[in-house]
Amino acid sequence: MGVKTTLPSYELGFYALVVTCAVLYSASGIFEASRDSMNRRAFRDGIKPGWHYFGRKMDVADFEWVMWFTSFRNFIIFALSGHVLFGKICSMTVPQHRAVMYMVYGILAVLGSMGMVYLMIILSHCLVLYSVALAKQKWLCYVAGLCCLASFKVEPFGSWQSGFVTGAFDLQDVLFYGGSTFTIMRCMSFALESSEKEEGIYSIFDLLKYNFYLPFFFFGPVMTFDQFHAQVSTRELRRKDDEMKSIRVNALLHVGAIVAVDIFFHFFYILTLPSDLKFVNRLSDWSLAGLAYSNLVYDWVKAAVMFGVTNTIARLDHLDPPQPPKCITMLYIFAETHFDRGINDWLCKYVYDHIGENHDNILKELVASISTFAITTLWLGPCEVVYIWSLFNCFGLNFELWVQKFFQLGPFAKLEAKMSGAMSRRIRAAFGAVNFWAIVLYNILALNSLEFALLVTKRLLVIGFPVSTLSIWFITYCGVQLIKERERILAIEEEQKGDKAKVE
Repeated sequence: MGVKTTLPSYELGFYALVVTCAVLYSASGIFEASRDSMNRRAFRDGIKPGWHYFGRKMDVADFEWVMWFTSFRNFIIFALSGHVLFGKICSMTVPQHRAVMYMVYGILAVLGSMGMVYLMIILSHCLVLYSVALAKQKWLCYVAGLCCLASFKVEPFGSWQSGFVTGAFDLQDVLFYGGSTFTIMRCMSFALESSEKEEGIYSIFDLLKYNFYLPFFFFGPVMTFDQFHAQVSTRELRRKDDEMKSIRVNALLHVGAIVAVDIFFHFFYILTLPSDLKFVNRLSDWSLAGLAYSNLVYDWVKAAVMFGVTNTIARLDHLDPPQPPKCITMLYIFAETHFDRGINDWLCKYVYDHIGENHDNILKELVASISTFAITTLWLGPCEVVYIWSLFNCFGLNFELWVQKFFQLGPFAKLEAKMSGAMSRRIRAAFGAVNFWAIVLYNILALNSLEFALLVTKRLLVIGFPVSTLSIWFITYCGVQLIKERERILAIEEEQKGDKAKVE
């Protein structure tokens, strides 16, 4: 049945009321648990002094978030402000050479922050993969690129290379592995695009301009070489209508998100609570479900802020970067689950879509998803938790296709054809609710711990059965219906835009 099937307004209103009440009830349980545990000895490392005038301490368990707004804050402001100023001057004076200027500024920033040895390591990997690209053989590009990636992610090769970088400061490891792994992904994109070029090959300077674009260098997102090269080579720099207004609005939204997270961390200790399983086990099923869900929402917000800042800089440079990830609240399909849209686009273009083609064949889909998650495992760093996370998410992605194929069989297809569109939507939403919690449970493996994921699963599916299990399923069903309603409205708007474009 089509996505445009509507439901009665009173039914959607009831769904919204149920979800709102459930979220507030769950949040109240997490708030009380946070307040009661503020001075627990077990949480001493994760909760630090915060707003004394409110009598609240702050959750500082996330190293990345704390790093961005303490030790890395001044570096971000200085480096990116310099890039914006430098980029504006280049765009006004020598727009035809702006990519070279970005490259020079990026190299100097990397040199100043990480030193000459690190710069040489990065350049050596670029040179290796450029040399491989000269052969114009895709399989060789994959092999060389993955070997280079493994040299940073597999021991003892990673420690051996990082050992060459002299000096010691808080951000050295983060910047080393961030810049190195993103460099390999960009070099692989360059090599693969070069192998498809009909005549000749892109120059080494094209690779360096692509790799040393500073806003993307250390933390991404990855923008495939073909898109970057086409956009940065444009000489006529024109902005779309209201583009600057959109950039300013997005910048303000990111600032608002940062403030909101800071407030949130003073009242909800969603990152520290899961570290004490004995305490968490005393929470209600509702609070536990809300805690697991909140961890995924927070990780999405963190990714949206990080990529949103770099994307805003890129848009000021007249680029169209990968969009921030889709909010986990709006997801009930494994194929749309990703926290880094740049890496997702890279994997889809060069691996998943390349092997799976139209994703209609079960065997091709299995091979494509296994290959995709194998590379993702290497990208994240092979370890037990990543192996389990990859296995479950790979299974979820394929299981969706298996279920879809199963219900496309004759008897089920005829049964659905006899149903009204509204009833078909309700049944699909019931399955989507199960999928939603599969996504939550599979991903808290990587965000928290295997023990916490097992505890949540046991409480919601075994100990809480049937009352908690069915109640949370129904609430999630209501949420999925609201997501479907939003998708329906967006589909209608897109169709109207398309019709308007045809008329014009």
